Amino acid sequence: MIFRELPQVERPREKLIFYGKESLSNSELLAILLRTGTKEKSSLTLAQEILSLDPNGILFFQDCTTEELSKIKGMGLAKSCQILAAVELGKRIATFPRKDRVQVANPDDISQLFMEKMRYYKKEYFQVVLINAKGEIMEETAVSVGDLCSTVVHPREVFHSAIKRSAASVIFVHNHPSGNAEPSKQDIETTERLVEAAEILGIKVLDHIIIGDGTYVSFKNIGLM
Repeated sequence: MIFRELPQVERPREKLIFYGKESLSNSELLAILLRTGTKEKSSLTLAQEILSLDPNGILFFQDCTTEELSKIKGMGLAKSCQILAAVELGKRIATFPRKDRVQVANPDDISQLFMEKMRYYKKEYFQVVLINAKGEIMEETAVSVGDLCSTVVHPREVFHSAIKRSAASVIFVHNHPSGNAEPSKQDIETTERLVEAAEILGIKVLDHIIIGDGTYVSFKNIGLM
C-alpha cells in the first residue's frame, strides 16, 4: 500500500502533525526520515523491513555504518547519512547539558545524564564530573579511553581539571562495554587510590558510578565509599 491510498490522518507525517510524535511507531518515525521508498514499496514498508533485520529493532542503528545501510535495497548513501545523523542527534540531545546548571542530589541524577551515551560505548571511558560548592555540575571531562574491558586511570589526569576549575568535589563515571555494571577488583582498587589522592588535594569524591546496559552501580549505594 502506498501513502496516498491511506487516510490522511494515518500517513506518518500527517499523523505526527495531528497526534504528536509520541503517537508514531518506530517504523513510522523511520519512514518520515526516509521520505521515499521504491517503486515496489512505500517508505513505511521499507522502514519495517529495515527494523526487522535485527532482533534488537532500533538498536540496530547504534553501531551500523553508512556502508551497511547502503547495502539494503531501497537505501542509498544519502538516506543512510540522514538516518545516522538523526540517531546521533538523538544521542546528543539526550546527554546535552541544560542551560541552567544541574544539581546532583543522588546517583540517579548522574546516571540519567550519562546512561544513553555511555551504555553503547564499545570501549571503557572514564569521565570526571566536576561539582561546585552548591552541588551543581560545572563540567564533565573525559580522562581516558581503554580497550574492551579496561582503562588506565592516573590521578594527575583525573584531578587536572578539578584543580584548574577549583571544583569542590567530583564524581567518577565509567562504563562497562560488557553491559554488566558490577565493579571489578581493579575498579575498586583504582577508586581507593583516587580517593586517597583526592584527600591530599582537598577535593571530595562523592561517588563512582559504573554504567552498564540500561543499569548502573553506585559505589556509594553499595557501601564501597
